[in-house]
This record gives sequence, C-alpha cells and structure tokens, in this order.
Amino acid sequence: MREIYEALRRHASKQGDKPAFCDAAGDVSRSEILGRASALYRSLPAGANRIGLLSANSVDWAVAQIMGGVSGKTVAPLPPFFSSEQLGHIVRDAGVELILCSDALRPLAAASGVATETIACRQRAEPIDFIEGFKQIIYTSGSTGRPKGVRLGGRQVSWSTLALAEASEANEEDFYLSILPLPLLLETISAIFLPLLVGGRTRFVAESANVFGGGALPDIAALFESERPTSSVLAPQLLGLWARRLMASGRRAPDSLRFVAVGGAPTPAALIEAAWAVGIPVYEGYGLSECCSVVALNRPGARKTGTVGRPLPGLRVRLEEGEIVVEGPSVMEGYLGGPDAEATWRTGDLGTLDAEGYLTVQGRKDNLLVTSLGRNVSPEWIETMLLADPRISHCMVFGYAAPHLTALIAPSEAGTEWFANARPDDTLELISQLCAKAPDYAIPRDAVVAPMRRLAGLGLLTPNGRFRRKAAAAHFGGDGARV
Repeated sequence: MREIYEALRRHASKQGDKPAFCDAAGDVSRSEILGRASALYRSLPAGANRIGLLSANSVDWAVAQIMGGVSGKTVAPLPPFFSSEQLGHIVRDAGVELILCSDALRPLAAASGVATETIACRQRAEPIDFIEGFKQIIYTSGSTGRPKGVRLGGRQVSWSTLALAEASEANEEDFYLSILPLPLLLETISAIFLPLLVGGRTRFVAESANVFGGGALPDIAALFESERPTSSVLAPQLLGLWARRLMASGRRAPDSLRFVAVGGAPTPAALIEAAWAVGIPVYEGYGLSECCSVVALNRPGARKTGTVGRPLPGLRVRLEEGEIVVEGPSVMEGYLGGPDAEATWRTGDLGTLDAEGYLTVQGRKDNLLVTSLGRNVSPEWIETMLLADPRISHCMVFGYAAPHLTALIAPSEAGTEWFANARPDDTLELISQLCAKAPDYAIPRDAVVAPMRRLAGLGLLTPNGRFRRKAAAAHFGGDGARV
C-alpha cells in the first residue's frame, strides 16, 4: 500500500486542487482526500484496529478505505445487500471493533452489537506518515449463505493494483464510473486504489449498486451518456442491459470510453461482440477473492472473444487435471481463522489454455454434473450458451445422476412476455437452438421458468443474485417441474 499512498501524496503535491473523487454531494480534491483520511484516523477511539465499513458507494467510503489502508488498520467491508444475520457473522468472525457507517445504515450497524461512528469526516488534518500492517478481510456470500473471510494484505492489494493499471493502460486522464458495490474487492481496487495510483478520478453512483440488494435496474445507457467516463467495471447482467438498450434505440456508447471490464460470472461471447458492435470497448476477465480479484484479463491489443484473456504478468497459471492453479504474489494470506496459504492456489475452477496463453474458464470443479449415463457436463458451459439470449436474465443447469439435464430460467425484463406466452415445447426448442453447439447429452431436455423475485422468496439465491445450486436443484428436482 505504500506505493499507492506515495503516489497520492505525489499527485497531491503537484495538483492538489484537482478533483479525485466525486459523488452526489460534490467533488473532493486530492489534497482534501489526504486531509480527511488523516483527520478520520486521528478521530478514531484508541485501540480500534479492526474497522467495519457500512455505507453506500460514496466519497466517504473511499476516504475511510484509504484511511484504513495507510494507517495499518484491518478493514472489513460490510455489504449492505447481505442479511443482518450475515453481517452479524462477519462482525463476530472478523473481530470488528468499530463500524464506520452512514446515518441511513446506522440501525443495521448498531444491531451487530459493536460501537458505531459516522463514516463521514469533513475535518482536515496534516497527512499522517504511512503505517505498515494494513489488512483487508473480504467476505463472499457463497452458496451456503455463511460468508467466509479471505485475508489479504497490503502486498497483495498493491501488486494487483499495479498489475491492473498496466494491463488496462490506466492513466491520469482516466475518469472511472463506479457502479458496482464497493464491498466487492475489484470495485475497491478499480474505483479507489487504481485512480489514486495513476492520478485519475472517480465518480461514485450510489443508486446503481442497489441492484445487488434487489433494487430496480438502473438506466445504464443514460448514466454512461451523461457522465461520459473513460472506464468502468460491470457485471454481465448490467453489460447486457446496456447493450440491449443501445441496440433498441439505435444509439452507441459514448466515444469517451476506452476500457470496460466485465467479470464475476460467465459472459457469453455473443454478448461481448454485441457490446463491441454498439461501441462498448469491453474486456472480459477472470479472478477470485483468494487471488486478490483478478487472475487473467483481456486487454487492449490482446483480446480474444470466448476467453478471459491472458494471466496478469507475474502470475503463473497452469492446469492440473483440468483445474486452474495460480501461483504468484496476489495469492491470499489465508482464510480468516485458518492457516497461512501457500503462494500456489488451487482455484477449484476448470479451464483450458490455448497455444497463445489465453485462458478459458469452463466452470467449477465441484459443480460438475454426471448424468445417469456417465457423461460429465460443466453446467456453466451450458449456462453461458443460454445467457446469450437477451430474454434470459439468469439460469442454472442441474441434473446430477439424472437421465437428462434441466434448465432453470429466470426471464429478463425483455423476455418476461415471451416466456409468459410460450408453451413448454417452445421453451425447449429455444434451449435446443441456443445449445446447438453442445453434444446431445449436454442439452437440457426439461425446463423450469421462474421470475427472480420468486426464486429469491424461496431462498434459492445468494444476496448478490447467484443461485444456491444444491438448494435450487433439490427444490426443482422433480420430473417436469414448472413454475
């Protein structure tokens, strides 16, 4: 983290009044960021070394994150879209001693039973000297609902930030639009640490992150058109929403854009190409929290559709019996409460590497389905084919030890009417068309169609909208099950 802090001080000394962050409340300069982070540090109670952050995307969040990074604190981001039970588990598991929170979320923070203080700091103080010891504890919801903490240190975060800056060709002219929730590690790096490193600036949009908590989908096309950023990071669902709205209106993405990353879930190759066709310069990547968020990334001058790009320079990626294994400086310190990790991490993901070093991810090793005829099928492989249709928002394939596979489909906004009027045979015909490149045994022969709100009500989704695979397969496992 020292490299990032020194870069911030260097940029502040040269152009201290230049805006670095902004949100609905206004702009904040580089000098003010330094002053507010230092004042926040000096205001903390003695002994408060493990800090929880609970707020919407904002400048206040960014300042608090910077404060923790440069003062040797342990920071545990608390996702507002997690349940109160999950947040309580994080607070206890990480040993959080103080929660910095927004006024709107103070009741949720107070329910955890630890001290709370406002995350907003309007005071300024002389910059503090860098203090070693920063840790970031990242929690993912997982498929069981019980979050597990990943221990990362300043070394992993700094290395990943520098590697991403190089891969994405980030520079001081960059204007980053922060849409994904800041508790996601990639968003913290992309929206906060990377702009500080290169001297760019960031606009935080609090409302857009609410979609992860079940809020309304934002008008992505209008947001990008009004802000005209150079870069951003999106989830596949938001990329699809943006591309479809541009195609429907005959418009193109703003020409200010130069780099839009997409990841977090499989992204159909057809969606990548459709995005490029309407002017979205999108680059798919792959990573996981245990490797500080990014392992491989397509990048300017080195992009191959259908892959997640080449590994970041300095990481060694190999395959062992089809499993992706990563070795290098971004591998985590370990799980919270567990032993230290080695520098080599078995990801549990299946993949292939082509002759040019481009990585293709084929799904989770522990999600592998084996039909009653002994055929192995990676469900993510088929799901990516299905998600190429704009009428499908989310899908999951199941059928372990069954004679055929079943597709669970959640219609998109654009597909709600079609699925409501479709006969069962119409849905199966659509599935067959979308999966035409798959072998016969891998094409789902049954389908369940259910809206996202119903799936969420049944407890079959994680807080960030992913399927709880075992629970969903058990619920809809009967032959011919339909909603």
